[in-house]
Amino acid sequence: MGISFWQILIVVALLVILFGRGKISELMGDVAKGVKSFKKGINDDDEPNSINKSEDNSKKE
Repeated sequence: MGISFWQILIVVALLVILFGRGKISELMGDVAKGVKSFKKGINDDDEPNSINKSEDNSKKE
């Protein structure tokens, strides 16, 4: 007895009525920017670690 298609459709319709299309698309755009920023931050953190590891290897030799 899970959530049916009609229940999801009713919830989506209520959200559109309450917030409007513009507000929902603006919110989704903000979420997308946040995810992109998060991924960029994760990638930026990984790069210095790889540089430091190569420096550590050269010191050991």
